[in-house]
Amino acid sequence: MAGCPVLVRRPPPDPPGVLESLKVGLRRRCEWGPQGARLWALLPVTLWLPRYRPREDLAGDVLSGLVIGVILVPQAIAYAQLAGLQPLSGLHTAFFAGLVYFLLGTSRHVSVGIFSLLSLMVGQVVDRELQLAGFNLSLDGSSQAPNRSALNTSAATLVPAGCDRDCYAVRVASALTLGCGLYQVLMGVLGLGRVSAWLSQPLLDGFAVGASLTILTSQLRHLLGVGLPRLRGPGVVPRTWLSLLRALPRANLCDVLTSALSLAALLAAGALNRRCRSLRAPFPAELLVMVAATLASRLGRFHQRFGAAVAGDIPTGLPPPEAPDPRLLWRLVPDAAPLALVGAAFSVSLAEMFARAHGYSTRADQELLAVGCGNVLPAFFGCFATSATLAKTLVREAAGGRSQLSGVVSAAVVLLALLALAPLFRDLPRSVLACVVAAGLRGALRKVAELPRLWRLSRADALVWVATAATCVLLSTEAGLLAGLLLSLLGLAGRSRCPPAALLARAPASDFYGDPAEFEGLLPEPGVHVFRFSGPLHFANKDGFLRALYSLTGLDAGRAAGGQRAGGGVALLPAEPGFHAVIVDCAPLLFLDSAGLAVLRDLRRDYKALGVSLLLAGCSPSVRSALQRAGVLGEPPDSAEEDATFFHSVHSAVCSARARCLGPMPTDSTV
Repeated sequence: MAGCPVLVRRPPPDPPGVLESLKVGLRRRCEWGPQGARLWALLPVTLWLPRYRPREDLAGDVLSGLVIGVILVPQAIAYAQLAGLQPLSGLHTAFFAGLVYFLLGTSRHVSVGIFSLLSLMVGQVVDRELQLAGFNLSLDGSSQAPNRSALNTSAATLVPAGCDRDCYAVRVASALTLGCGLYQVLMGVLGLGRVSAWLSQPLLDGFAVGASLTILTSQLRHLLGVGLPRLRGPGVVPRTWLSLLRALPRANLCDVLTSALSLAALLAAGALNRRCRSLRAPFPAELLVMVAATLASRLGRFHQRFGAAVAGDIPTGLPPPEAPDPRLLWRLVPDAAPLALVGAAFSVSLAEMFARAHGYSTRADQELLAVGCGNVLPAFFGCFATSATLAKTLVREAAGGRSQLSGVVSAAVVLLALLALAPLFRDLPRSVLACVVAAGLRGALRKVAELPRLWRLSRADALVWVATAATCVLLSTEAGLLAGLLLSLLGLAGRSRCPPAALLARAPASDFYGDPAEFEGLLPEPGVHVFRFSGPLHFANKDGFLRALYSLTGLDAGRAAGGQRAGGGVALLPAEPGFHAVIVDCAPLLFLDSAGLAVLRDLRRDYKALGVSLLLAGCSPSVRSALQRAGVLGEPPDSAEEDATFFHSVHSAVCSARARCLGPMPTDSTV
């Protein structure tokens, strides 16, 4: 009609390439804001710090920073042992992580620092590379030159002259950390902040439990004071337990008693902190236990009299920056990928969880940049990988932390330990460090109690949980992460491969259509079948789509239509299917691939040979565009046939089908 407005659909833009995505991401993050001169969005500190309210927020930030700093000092020393490094590396890592996140992070509550799972993954790579380089991994971690007879030819060229065990361990850890950070920065620039959504919560919980059991197993030799060879490869956990059982007669009684007393004190303090959650500052059990154990070890001369392993000399100060070895970086690229994925998943999910709880928003891509730079920059100072941690974040929230300034206060506490207090822990027993690590696992291990509830809610998720944890324990942490991810994706594919299907019927005196198995009083439309397939249509479930349709309608359209054709494709007498129209409710049809489009094209051809109309109702714009581009209709897009094939609702399609074959549809009073 003349004068009527016409809607013209825009053609979809071509997808950008990788280089173009990089340019767009960088340009978006480096452009000036609409409010005038301000620093790049790469530095969120320039956005929130000018609006900081000292009267309301400073007291909470200082208190929470002091509390986290007191917790960080013992954990940094302990988790450095888990990562196969000297205590000084842990303190350096704890210091730099908080400062970088202060500048780049968007979460006001997340505490970024040393994480036990990442420390374990770093330690496994460090141990492997040390063994390949010919170093003997003794219990006390004393420095020694590599055993030239045991050198791996590829690893031998990576050990500089005069570099001992501790030196090479730091070089490996820093190169691995740099690779991890580069992965995370690249993910942030490419806008992959939501990639962590593919790691489901059951997968992360199962991974945490499996990795925690691996960590606990790795610390048992320190708890018992027995010298064991560092095992690597599949089955480390069961093989380590067998070695420990054989080595029990050689356990150091001093280390066993020290471990028992320290672990009992730490667990009791943890239970006390859980009971007294109303207190803003938790009881600093780790620091007090370490101080008491250091005094007892020094006065009782545990190392000289009983052979107990101690931390040894801990130098003070910050190291000069040194670029990680590019050859090591290239060698460790495969190992850095799972490290980056685990750190990104926990960091982004924690930031979003606490932002929702406190009513503000975070940027997932910026969080990846913050955590990635928190690994890239400290890697030049001999640090190892970090991420956001749940336990310290909960403490920071309870202590009244209001902004990222809390991380600066924590870094100041760690710096004080670096400059003055670190040498005081020279006689600290390594068994106490293992107790600190073991006690920190209680939160993850308590997730085992949630498995029965998860089984009742979703057996598929429970299977992912169990498979991830078991693979971590029986094979390796990397294999556990991969197994959990693959099983989660297979579960998604399985659920989309066999979605429910039903023939819909109409409620009297309404235009509502539902499943008669779900609702009572629904009446089927005579001569019309309304088919609903509750899922996408793709190559994996196209056969299930056809089987469900043919089973519910009672007619195999492909076989019946094929039986009506002769050699030249000439249709003979059509069959009498008992219905004249099939309506596909496309509302649940999220997408179609080329195989799904071919199914609908062939189905329309077969039904046409049988004298049956195929109508589509409730198609989304993307599905309708895909059908038009694929030529499923067989006519030009503006033809009358298209108007009679696509309908906005099931009811309009039913009315059209009835009017086409039987005249006007009867009124609701006569149905």
